[in-house]
Amino acid sequence: MKKRKFLKNTSLVLGTNLILPMVACDSQPRSQTDPERFNWAGNLRYSTANLDKPTDRDALRQRIKTSSRLKVLGTAHSFNAIADSKHQQVALDQLEADIQVDAARGTVSMNAGVPYGVLARKLEEQGFALHNLASLPHISVAGACATGTHGSGDANGNLSTAVTSMSLMKADGEITELSRENNPEEFQGTVVHLGALGVVTRISLSIQPTFSIRQYVYENLPFEQLAGNFDAVFSSGYSVSLFTDWQKNRFNQLWIKQKAGDLEEDAMREERFGATLARDHLHPIKEISAVNCTEQMGLSGPWHERLPHFKMDFMPSSGEELQSEYFVPRDRAVEALAALFAMGETIFPYLLVSEVRSIQKDSLWLSPAYERDSIALHFTWKRDWENVRKLLPRIEEKLRPLQVRPHWGKLFTLDPRYLQNRYERMDDFRALMKRMDPSGKFVNAFLQEKLLSET
Repeated sequence: MKKRKFLKNTSLVLGTNLILPMVACDSQPRSQTDPERFNWAGNLRYSTANLDKPTDRDALRQRIKTSSRLKVLGTAHSFNAIADSKHQQVALDQLEADIQVDAARGTVSMNAGVPYGVLARKLEEQGFALHNLASLPHISVAGACATGTHGSGDANGNLSTAVTSMSLMKADGEITELSRENNPEEFQGTVVHLGALGVVTRISLSIQPTFSIRQYVYENLPFEQLAGNFDAVFSSGYSVSLFTDWQKNRFNQLWIKQKAGDLEEDAMREERFGATLARDHLHPIKEISAVNCTEQMGLSGPWHERLPHFKMDFMPSSGEELQSEYFVPRDRAVEALAALFAMGETIFPYLLVSEVRSIQKDSLWLSPAYERDSIALHFTWKRDWENVRKLLPRIEEKLRPLQVRPHWGKLFTLDPRYLQNRYERMDDFRALMKRMDPSGKFVNAFLQEKLLSET
């Protein structure tokens, strides 16, 4: 299919009022009238009309104690049923933020429900920064850390690796405190918890002095150049992203985010690895306005205004899209990319754009980057689940031999046996679940199938 025709068809399918984070935004929130409530993307209808929004810990404790089954709903940004419940959901966005910076310890603590955009501005005001951010600012800190969501960078772990301590309210309403310092083993199993252990009420993250970033975008990076210069490409910035539609064996765009002061004399080269410097600000999908994208063209700005792909005041309330994401070991990434380019004509009709990023390995038991430097292969799909559902097993079949792991909060069809075998500490995590939540109050159908079903 020709690209001009694809874009025309995409606009017809999605309508003229596009509301994609990768495309545009709707300034008004989606109306959700009980009993029907939907996730952020609109592809999942929650199984219960029961949603509580407690304003303090006592109210949260009472709800937990009186519920037979319960799940926490963050910013509803998961594309699968990981946060769904047939019984009761709670959202923590009405808790007071209570953001506290401890400069001496190099940490910031906050109540659950705080979004990254709010936290980032607060830190910048006091001269501090996080090591990384996700692409969108409205995602909650606690939710992103619970699922191992990530930013990008060879030397950057996922967002969960910044967690230094957390307060967890258990099924009986009691709170247990866990920290990297005091409970090192159990802590590694708790940070990426998938909502299976209890309700995180407060969380602390590592911080560092604020820093500035310059962002450069290059166009048309040949796959053969990436394959021959893989480490050089991904080490060319503090954070590096590749965008592609899997056509013509090339990456449409190469986004390089460099710390101001790093390699500045080399920053505005007209060509890198066969890709040419963009002459204007670009959206990841070139044909779409870059008005909501963070500043490019080497314009220096504070970390929180450059590390995300989209501006801090761009707060999409809903999105007409689907997302999948797969993590492969870094040393198998070129094989994975070659396999996907070979499927390009099959993928292209249902795709908006794909992004490729690097993530440093970590020691968090259920992290997709557990004990291996990883490359994330992200797919932003048109909301056509009927066809995407048929396509995902074909993609996964190509990636299975490379020991692929999926993002916990996005769409995948990998069977439980395969999934459980990809995590060396899965048995330990299941034992932790039984110890922390013996009655299974926080277990839903998703967790039952993916983690607890017999292999």
